[in-house]
Amino acid sequence: MRGYLIFELEITDPRAWEEYRRVAGPIMQQGGGTFVLNSQRIEPLEGGWAPASISVVAFPSYAAAHAFYHSDAYQATIALRQRAARGRGILVGSTPPQTDAQ
Repeated sequence: MRGYLIFELEITDPRAWEEYRRVAGPIMQQGGGTFVLNSQRIEPLEGGWAPASISVVAFPSYAAAHAFYHSDAYQATIALRQRAARGRGILVGSTPPQTDAQ
């Protein structure tokens, strides 16, 4: 089962956001995380959900994603992220969907 960190964010301080990315990016990579999606355009369809941006980071396992998020190194960056942006995040465990060819 892979692990995915999914965040809905609204950047409120672009300078602080760049600093957060500079600091958190290497920590994420060391934890095995890779960006799957970093939204450039969002079209709201249903339910009144209109996020400013969506990011999805994939990890080789749920445990790896959990370990990254709760690591001391990443926890030290959260205050910077919260200064740079408002948002919500979730950790999702998922296996690749089955297709008819499998």
